[in-house]
Amino acid sequence: MTTLDTTLKEGLYFLPLGGSGEIGMNLNLYCCDGKWLIIDCGISFADDRAPGIDVIVPDPAWIAARREDLLAIIVTHAHEDHVGAVARLWPQFRCPVYTSPFTAEILSLKLAEEGLGDEVEVNVIAPGSSMAIGDFHIDFVDLTHSIPEMQALMITTPYGRVLHSGDWKLDPDPVVGPSSNLAKMQRVSEAGVLAMICDSTNVFKEGVSGSELAVQDSLDVLLRDIPTGRIAVTTFASNIARLKTIAYVAERNDRHVVLVGRSLHRMTGAAKKAGYLNDLPPFLDEKNAGHIPRDKILLLCTGSQGEPRGAMARVARGEHAHIELSEGDTVIFSSKVIPGNEKSLYGLHNQLTESGVNVITEADEFVHVSGHPAREELTDMYRIVKPKIAIPVHGEARHIRAHCELALSLGVEQAIEITNGNVLKLAPGDAKIIDDVPSGRLAVDAGGLTPLDGEFLSTRRRLVYNGSISGVVIVNDKGEITEDPIIRLRGVLDENLFPDLQKELCKQIMTSHNQLKKQDKLDDGKVEETAHNAVRRVFRRLAGRRPITDIYVIRFEEE
Repeated sequence: MTTLDTTLKEGLYFLPLGGSGEIGMNLNLYCCDGKWLIIDCGISFADDRAPGIDVIVPDPAWIAARREDLLAIIVTHAHEDHVGAVARLWPQFRCPVYTSPFTAEILSLKLAEEGLGDEVEVNVIAPGSSMAIGDFHIDFVDLTHSIPEMQALMITTPYGRVLHSGDWKLDPDPVVGPSSNLAKMQRVSEAGVLAMICDSTNVFKEGVSGSELAVQDSLDVLLRDIPTGRIAVTTFASNIARLKTIAYVAERNDRHVVLVGRSLHRMTGAAKKAGYLNDLPPFLDEKNAGHIPRDKILLLCTGSQGEPRGAMARVARGEHAHIELSEGDTVIFSSKVIPGNEKSLYGLHNQLTESGVNVITEADEFVHVSGHPAREELTDMYRIVKPKIAIPVHGEARHIRAHCELALSLGVEQAIEITNGNVLKLAPGDAKIIDDVPSGRLAVDAGGLTPLDGEFLSTRRRLVYNGSISGVVIVNDKGEITEDPIIRLRGVLDENLFPDLQKELCKQIMTSHNQLKKQDKLDDGKVEETAHNAVRRVFRRLAGRRPITDIYVIRFEEE
């Protein structure tokens, strides 16, 4: 047991291992007298720094090593950055999971994919209910978001109350599910709230995030102005409110909705099992799209962020088995651009435009509202909850700094900037960061999880940016190179631009080898190392690159 573990045996603590200092990949821990509770366990999506990787999860090693003191996982809602890593990381936790009916439906699909469907104890908790786990008493409070059953958590402990907001907004007309239950939020806050751990995504946006019903009205008008051709709308499959909005406006404009993309079928199926979307006309399968007149169809597609394997990108490339778009058709991107996705998304916009397809984004028309609170909504929540301490999460460093400044301007006594790995003591005594624990990221790759900053992916990055070289050096039993070394390049440089390159490589290898001592020439390791260094020197000089280089020595005995 470490000194920190001894300290944690008494008091209330907050420890984020994901989702603080970044947007996505949430993994939040609360500790009360040595017992732990996990709130959310989500994924993030990889960028160019992780070639060949699609999904990243937080490194759970620190809490997994203490799983005998881990009471449960509570999932606030069904977005991937909050629930997407549960199935992959649960074997390291092996504790009960608690969540709402809709989120449980989504989670059950993920657990089944990982072969854990019968192994994980998933407890379904009614939205707006209450429960106790150890010294944690939890009141679930309905808040609106872009997905049903988002539950804020008022966590009551012997040391005080903490509101964990989750993702939220104050939408008076949410389209799917109830409005935010601010009356209950007021009630559970009346006895005093020690701290609020709160969403920071839209802290720079003035006013309010906007209502889903307003998007519905805008899309209705937009579709009326597009009387001909196929219309395709792409949005997040998890945005159930937007799916209902699109289905509603399609029906009003005499268009049949065709689902294009596996995740849409999964999400709508889960929503219907949980009691949502059942008042809509049936969705059609993409295999039936060809039988519907072009001006009577609305294609609802995945791939709103330009994902290469998303349905919209495959349609744009002409690679989809059942769906095609042609000149005069229209694609509406009913979503915002997530930072980091700009390049792939704008490339998709251009590809569609070059094919004669009309592209409409939130920059052109009112086709999207965020699911996160803008400054006016944050202000309203602080005035309701009245926490003594503000702890912004779900944001990058600049979001968290701005959120702290906003909270202090509203009269909050203390605002703490926190990042992944910070151990924050909340009570008793003054709230302060007392330690740091290891936190990191794991890439989901073939066969399992690998450290994002580990040797494996470091090598892959070097291969992407520097290329690779393989070579064979043939020597006899006297240590003499008997033939020109064989060198093969992959992605290092264009050999057509360097006609004398192979001669130069051979010369450098031979020169370096001949400078070896006699006994070193009889050592395969020394011969390999010398040839390796000679090759690397050539490419540092020619291109400033350090390609992955593998040299093999073949030694034979002369008769």
